[in-house]
Amino acid sequence: MKSPNIAFGKIIAGLRQSAQLSQEELAERAAIHRTYVSQIERGLKSPTIVMLFRLARALDTTPSRIMKQLETDIGSG
Repeated sequence: MKSPNIAFGKIIAGLRQSAQLSQEELAERAAIHRTYVSQIERGLKSPTIVMLFRLARALDTTPSRIMKQLETDIGSG
């Protein structure tokens, strides 16, 4: 089974890159520090539900879409 933190980080990184945002821009939109975005994307942090909502809003998506992708990615490992 894939690590949920690593899979989540890859999803966030992919969404960020698709939106053509830097880590700094995403951090600013989500009102968090850039290093925290980096830690999430590398699977070093396990974000809270509140953070999931902030990231989703900053990436112009929904928490449920992120979680659905996470469920798919983890299930395929």
